[in-house]
Amino acid sequence: MAPIEKKREQILEAAVQEFQERGFQGASMDRISERANVSKRTVYNHFESKEALFKAIVELIFDEISETLNIGYDPSQPLEEQLLALGRAEGRLMCSKRFMRLVRMAMSETIRDPALAAEMNAKSEAVSVFNDFMSAAQESGAIDTDDPEEAGAQFIGLIKSRAFWPYILNGGTVGDDEMEHIVRTSVETFLARFASKPET
Repeated sequence: MAPIEKKREQILEAAVQEFQERGFQGASMDRISERANVSKRTVYNHFESKEALFKAIVELIFDEISETLNIGYDPSQPLEEQLLALGRAEGRLMCSKRFMRLVRMAMSETIRDPALAAEMNAKSEAVSVFNDFMSAAQESGAIDTDDPEEAGAQFIGLIKSRAFWPYILNGGTVGDDEMEHIVRTSVETFLARFASKPET
């Protein structure tokens, strides 16, 4: 990593800690520079304001989601294996302590800031991997539903209800073995409800 990129990473990590501990309003660029072991001027060279720094962290979250969930439906491959791959990709995010820490920090601020909540919701809708996957699966006849968006919401809901929300609240992360179990049982439940039945 180039020195300038390393400093930017240091600042972002320091900012996550500062925002988590003190919230956006209570966070201080002075303390962020101290935590990052860089000068305040260096912080402002990278981020023109506290708002810009916070938004950069939110962008990190969605960049990581987009990169990790870069999975599309392939009609030539079995649906079950593709659902497992999609679920495992989502699971890697939830098993990541760094990712979950970023999400906790951002979510704590959405409670205080309705405009930020709306912005994050818009960004999450733009990351439409599950909707796109289910729409393609429906078009190919692999799943039986009139509402692929709802099917996608149910699939991700099966995973998040056990691997995301409990850990967002308690500060931990799900373990790899438990995540695999959650993904497999979620896929089984989804297929029982949505998989197209062969014609008789």
